[in-house]
Amino acid sequence: MNSFWKEKPLMIDHLNQVDQIIIEQLTVKQQKMNEILQDLAQSGGKRIRPGLCVLGAGFGSKSIESIYPLAAVLEMLHLATLVHDDIIDDATHRRGHLTTQQKYGKDYAVYTGDYIFTKCFEILAEHYELHHMRELSRAVSRVCVGEIDQFDGRFKSNTSVKRYLKIIGAKTSALLATSLAVGAYESGCDEAFCKKLGKIGLHVGNAFQIIDDILDYTGDEARVGKTLGNDLKQGYYTLPLIYALRKNDKQLNDLLALEVYDDEVVQQIIHRVNELGGVDKAQELAKKYTTKSLKAIASLPACQSRDDLEWITKRLLVREH
Repeated sequence: MNSFWKEKPLMIDHLNQVDQIIIEQLTVKQQKMNEILQDLAQSGGKRIRPGLCVLGAGFGSKSIESIYPLAAVLEMLHLATLVHDDIIDDATHRRGHLTTQQKYGKDYAVYTGDYIFTKCFEILAEHYELHHMRELSRAVSRVCVGEIDQFDGRFKSNTSVKRYLKIIGAKTSALLATSLAVGAYESGCDEAFCKKLGKIGLHVGNAFQIIDDILDYTGDEARVGKTLGNDLKQGYYTLPLIYALRKNDKQLNDLLALEVYDDEVVQQIIHRVNELGGVDKAQELAKKYTTKSLKAIASLPACQSRDDLEWITKRLLVREH
């Protein structure tokens, strides 16, 4: 558990319990697999998805403890998608550590991601009704489609803001929205309320991903905990660059037309995108989604979960890693 939740000791208690479930569920007899799984289970992270699940459950009538396995599944699903993402992107670092594919090889990484996915649905089948299996399956399906759409659009300078938002809505926001909604559903909230929370989760997820993409142009690699500029090298044109491309700037276009983006070229692109105001425009949109989220959150019933949901939304907007 990192310092993200340090101002929320009760949430830390909940998420520590969730972490214990993750560690237990990812403990296996096969020595090599166990080493890899435990490495992943204890690799840190903000625990946003299980945290949102706990907050969603706080609006209902059941005990929070009943949703711990569900919250664990949400984080495990996220871990599995990260393992596979890092294989595709050939990423070397995640959360300040070597990625699974870098440390153990791509073959082990593929099997590990697959194992975590199957373990998630085993937990759901043991503890919960079919509703959660269906909702999480849909969320994972959206993540996969979003990743394919993103991969299909590599190196395309005509990528629109609309298409970008569709991609991040699928690959990032869908699971955040589901996290809030299924937590509330499991705790006894009605369907309309769960849908309202899900919409908030979509807005929060959009803000979260936009800020994450902005950090590729403004962040410090040691603090962010991942290789910066990797999206550019892979040909993924995210929001700051999309906005900068609207300027039809010759220098930027010439840089993007190069066959290989080495570290020097990446830094030149990053510098030019900042000069053209791409980062500033992206920050404006992140604020827009955060404002939408906060307005919707303010209309929720007064309780600790509402206060904490407001807190986390603001925290996602101003984060530096």
